[in-house]
Order: sequence, then C-alpha cells, then structure tokens
Amino acid sequence: MLEMTREEFEELVAEALDRIPPELTRLMDNVAVFVEDEPPADDPELLGLYEGTPLTDRGEWYAGVLPDRITIYRNPTLRMCEDRESAVVETEVTVVHEIAHHFGIDDDRLHELGYG
Repeated sequence: MLEMTREEFEELVAEALDRIPPELTRLMDNVAVFVEDEPPADDPELLGLYEGTPLTDRGEWYAGVLPDRITIYRNPTLRMCEDRESAVVETEVTVVHEIAHHFGIDDDRLHELGYG
C-alpha cells in the first residue's frame, strides 16, 4: 500500500478537480466533493461514490435540496497503487468518473470511455 497523508491525498483530489475543463466545471451545480478514508463496509474496494440527482434528472421540482455529494475514498485507492504517479492517475480517473455521474453518464458508458 502506498503511504500518503490525508492532506497529500486531498491535494491529489484538488489537482484532479483543477484539470477538469472550466467549461464543464461551470456547468456543475449544487455538488460538493469530499475525501473519506474508507468506503462503506459493504463495498470495501469502492474508490468513489456519487450521491445525488444527476443534472439530466433535475426538473422544476429541483429546488432547496442539499448538494449532491461526491466522495473519493483514500485508502482503497492507495491500496491499489504502487507509487505516487499511479495514485495521481487513479485519483483523476475516479474524480472524472464521479463527476460524469453528476452529468448523468452511467457506468456502462464510462467503461466504454475508459473511466470504469
């Protein structure tokens, strides 16, 4: 397992978010990104999770709701990475994957695009 502090990993997530094209980040609405150490016990290998209502599913009823939540899990990512470079790549793929869910892109399409 790659050793990396919580702060170092949070920086990787921030850097991955910074690499998202500005024209996409401007379209993101009512979403917050978090880092947690471990995923839910029933899915210990989970690298990231999107919880919320995708932009494509929002209608007139969508108002006054809590922000969607994207969570990136530190320890499963570090367990699968051998060095910092692989952690950078894996973190970026995970961040893009979860943001894509915010835009309404499902897992099947993300796997086709190489973000599975």
